[in-house]
Amino acid sequence: MASIVLSAPLQGWVTALNDVPDAVFAGRMLGDGLAIDPTGTCLYAPCDGRIVSVQATGHALTIEADNGAQMLIHLGIDTVGLSGRGFTPHVRAGDRVTAGDALIDFDLDLLVREAPAIITPILLVESEGYSLTNRAATGPIEVGAPLMTVRAIAPLATEKDADTDAPRENRTLRVDLPHGIHARPAARIAACARAFNATIALGKDARTASALSPTGLLALGIGQGDAITLTAQGSDATAALDALVALIASGMNEAPAPAAPRRAAMRETDVPEGALAGVTAAPGLAIGAVRHHRAIDPEVSPVGNGVAQEEAAFTTAHAALASDMMRQAETAHGPAHAILEAHAALLADPALIDATHAGIARGESAGHAWRAAIRPQADALRAGGDAHLAERADDLRDLERQLLARLLGGAAAAQHYPVGTILIAEDLMPSDLIGSAEGLAGLCIAKGGPTSHVAILAASMGLPALVAIGPDVLSIADDTRVILDASNGLLHTAPTADQLAEAEAAQAKAAARRAEALARADMLCHAADGTRIEVVANLGSAAEAAPAIANGAEGCGLLRTEFLFLERDTAPSIEEQAAEYQAIAAALDGRPLIVRLLDIGGDKPAPYLPIAGEENPALGLRGIRVSLAHPALLEDQLRAILSVQPTGQCKIMLPMVAQIEELRRVRALLDRLCAELGITTVVQLGIMVETPAAAITADLLAREADFLSIGTNDLTQYTLAMDRANPAVASALDGLHPAVLRLIGETCRGGAAHGRWTGVCGGLASDPLAVPILLGLGVTELSTAPVMVPTIKALVSDVTLAVCRDHAAAALACASAAEVRALARSFATKEMSV
Repeated sequence: MASIVLSAPLQGWVTALNDVPDAVFAGRMLGDGLAIDPTGTCLYAPCDGRIVSVQATGHALTIEADNGAQMLIHLGIDTVGLSGRGFTPHVRAGDRVTAGDALIDFDLDLLVREAPAIITPILLVESEGYSLTNRAATGPIEVGAPLMTVRAIAPLATEKDADTDAPRENRTLRVDLPHGIHARPAARIAACARAFNATIALGKDARTASALSPTGLLALGIGQGDAITLTAQGSDATAALDALVALIASGMNEAPAPAAPRRAAMRETDVPEGALAGVTAAPGLAIGAVRHHRAIDPEVSPVGNGVAQEEAAFTTAHAALASDMMRQAETAHGPAHAILEAHAALLADPALIDATHAGIARGESAGHAWRAAIRPQADALRAGGDAHLAERADDLRDLERQLLARLLGGAAAAQHYPVGTILIAEDLMPSDLIGSAEGLAGLCIAKGGPTSHVAILAASMGLPALVAIGPDVLSIADDTRVILDASNGLLHTAPTADQLAEAEAAQAKAAARRAEALARADMLCHAADGTRIEVVANLGSAAEAAPAIANGAEGCGLLRTEFLFLERDTAPSIEEQAAEYQAIAAALDGRPLIVRLLDIGGDKPAPYLPIAGEENPALGLRGIRVSLAHPALLEDQLRAILSVQPTGQCKIMLPMVAQIEELRRVRALLDRLCAELGITTVVQLGIMVETPAAAITADLLAREADFLSIGTNDLTQYTLAMDRANPAVASALDGLHPAVLRLIGETCRGGAAHGRWTGVCGGLASDPLAVPILLGLGVTELSTAPVMVPTIKALVSDVTLAVCRDHAAAALACASAAEVRALARSFATKEMSV
């Protein structure tokens, strides 16, 4: 069994499982891994493998990699309660997928509005015999970038044999859990079963799964009201069944299913006059002129011109098509790349090739033999009654047309459409879209389905698309101006002037928001009243620096140096560290670079710095305490930072400060090293405020620290006495709790008393709802996720400090984080244009 590298299945922000606001995931009850807070709208396959299960509500799936490891990907928290709204799966159990294949489209806006959180855990489940290494650092990540490595460490252990002399016991019960047995209940059932000396299985209909296997339980698809059978054999069989029946019957504290929104199937009477209804394949709004794509099946002669000539023609055409697909795949990305690879594999299918050669040997033309070989397979898929497989038949028909085109005179030329074209087709093949999408604003397809490869391509290209809209769409004349409201499943074929104006206004507003944020990105940030507010970026490696600057970052407010120290057997040398810091400084082109000293311990151990087991690592040896306990490591890191040119561009920040003595010890070492190295330029030394002690004594610390930067993630856990690693309380953590906000205010006041600036480099700096409150409390620097820099800069430029101060005062008077968030949402709606 080989190790495999899992690629990021989502675009977004990588974070540790400890930060997931759900006890099951944060407590690793389902397995270990990472989480991504998504900024994209599609989930892609992280590796080659087989889909084990897809939840009926479309919010989660399990994939088995080629080395046998199983990964559970759960889109958002408590998203099972959406009952499928916002999710469009493109795969089903049993499907073979390739890394990069589109798996599930999701409506990010809907999830943000209606789910408790959209952070997505990616977990190694059924993990015996595997381990995770090379985890991506916290920070932004693109689809396809390395996320973590699954390493096979031993053959998978098998479940212990049952006591064959013990009787087998059965219980049957009805599952009344509001959402059936999804990820959370499956984890709790497995945890319960592990406590007993018995072999335990759950069964639904004719299928069974081990109670110890959360993924096996998910694959059963047990919903509310389903009858299941519990079977146990072993010395603890009776006790185990009693416990499991009681657990399932207890409801497991699962929230009741919310009332489903009224969303009846669209009847003809529900369709506005002058509109056609279809199935949303890719959401969005587009206005444009109609163009028709009319595919023609070429005529082929049934009789060939001799076996040798037809064999040569087929071999040449086949090789040309295969070569063209390889060339296109080399430059394609995402779904287009995966689809081209899939088509290339189908094209190389020996069964198709052999059947074609057999037809040619019987005297048929190459084209007729190829069609006779491939079309029955496509027709069989269409006739099988499975809509998903019927859509895969399109791939075979696409290959049929492409090869016939080459046999009859060369590859079909790419189509070019006027800008703003709404393309209408009876059916559309992937090859019709790959390489021919320029100018298109949207797609309307009479046939097809929402999980077809064309639908996947449209979504990846950002093209609004409707499928299964029916034959009436084919009668719309070319050049007719239409409104494609794919999000609502409608094509307005004769829009009124008011409808056009409304749609144009909606498009203009969205475009203006995007353009304005990007246009402001490279400008220094000021509030609407002229107050200077720095917006910088959190970085985790040299590769992240250039994209951050492109997004308008005014520097780096937090360089996490852990990327140099973790996932290795020895500490990095001074030279290795210096080269990395210098590369980042160079990429920032003179902009300030705040380097946080090594922050390990707690949930970030290093094998070469053994730390004895602690009852509560969050309160033990971590942050600056680790560096002070290993002075040689601290000195090496300071020497590497001091070597960066120009001297002074790098500022140094201490993590997890709780008392002034920690600052003084590092200051003394820094002063000594500067003297030894002949450095006369002032090198600023600041602290991270992550403990209530540092916040309350900020006025004392600011006497000796050059700046203060608040790490809101840890400050929140320490303020609320809620360990992020404790699944019983992790879900209640919220940095907008009034207690946390009051400590932020105290920090700002303490820093201002000595002329020190206070920034925020924790998660709140990237939260648009939190930013106006932070400004009102006195924060003058925001260090955000790089992708959020344009958004945060645009937001800051729309507010005045006076309005923010009033808003912050109101927030401090709230009784809970929920009240603060409600207040912040109201502020965003009413005041952001001030």
